[in-house]
Amino acid sequence: MIKVFIVDDHKMVIQGFKLLLQDETKIEIVGHEFDAETALQKVSKLQPEVILLDINMPGMNGIDACKEFIKLLPEVKIIAITMHKESSLIKMMLGNGAMGYVLKNAGKDELVEAIETVYKGKMYLDDISNEIVINTLSNSNSKSEYDSLFPKLSRREKEVLKLILDEYTTQEIADKLFIGFGTVETHRRNMLIKTGTRNTAGLVRVALEYELHKK
Repeated sequence: MIKVFIVDDHKMVIQGFKLLLQDETKIEIVGHEFDAETALQKVSKLQPEVILLDINMPGMNGIDACKEFIKLLPEVKIIAITMHKESSLIKMMLGNGAMGYVLKNAGKDELVEAIETVYKGKMYLDDISNEIVINTLSNSNSKSEYDSLFPKLSRREKEVLKLILDEYTTQEIADKLFIGFGTVETHRRNMLIKTGTRNTAGLVRVALEYELHKK
C-alpha cells in the first residue's frame, strides 16, 4: 500500500481526492490537513510515502512547505496539486524537491498514475505542465531573464500591485478598484505565490527589482 497524505485548504478538494482514490487497493489515504504548518506536525507520526500538496494556501505556501516536508521526511515524494499553470511555479516546486506536478482537474487515472510514478522515484508531469516546461525550454533563448523567472501578472494583479507600491491599504485598493476586500487579498496572495515571496515586503522588493508592474 502506498501511504498518501493530502494538504489542501479546500475541504471539497480533499473530499474529491478521497472519493477518487477510495477504491484503489494499492493506495491508502493516511491523513489530511488544511494547512502546511499543522500537516508538518502530523506527518512524522504517520510517515506518508507520497504527499499531495496544494501550492496556494494561507500561511505557509506549498513552495516553502515542499522543502520543509523533505527536510522532515527525506524519502517522501511530493506531488504539487494546483490550478496554476505558470512555468515559474512548476520550476520552483520541482526545484524545491517535488517529484510531480498535476492540475486539480486531473481525473482518477491520471492521479493514480502520478502517485504510482513518483512512489517509484520517477518524475511525473501532467500533459499540460509537461508542454509548458518543454515550450519554456525551447523558447529560453528568446526569452528575457524576467520571463525565465516569473510569470506575467494579470491586468488586475498589476493594478493591485501598483497601488500596493503606492502604499494604499487593502481597503483603499478595494474602494479604488471597486472590488471586495477579500478579492484584493486573493490577488495579493496569488502574487506572493507567483513570485515565491513570503510577505508584502518581499513582493514589493521583487516587484521593484524586476519591474513587474510594468511588464
